[in-house]
Amino acid sequence: MKQSLLDQSPSYGHWYSVPLHLPSNLAVQPRLIPNTWVRLLTLLNPFCHDEALLLCQHSESEWVVWIPDHGEAILSVEQFCSEAV
Repeated sequence: MKQSLLDQSPSYGHWYSVPLHLPSNLAVQPRLIPNTWVRLLTLLNPFCHDEALLLCQHSESEWVVWIPDHGEAILSVEQFCSEAV
């Protein structure tokens, strides 16, 4: 019997390692996916958290993210890095 989507346990974000600061000829960047938590390299305000949830890709090098105690923002991939699981 097939299991419906409603019967499955909730899905939570995962941490992934992304080598964003390697020279472009050496960097093999894994594909970022929505619902992934990333670490901010610089805080957008002094009160926000240091991590963000990827919501959707905005352009080739930018993502719409949600940051606790800040809200939504558009970040360049150079503004965050991913953590290893």
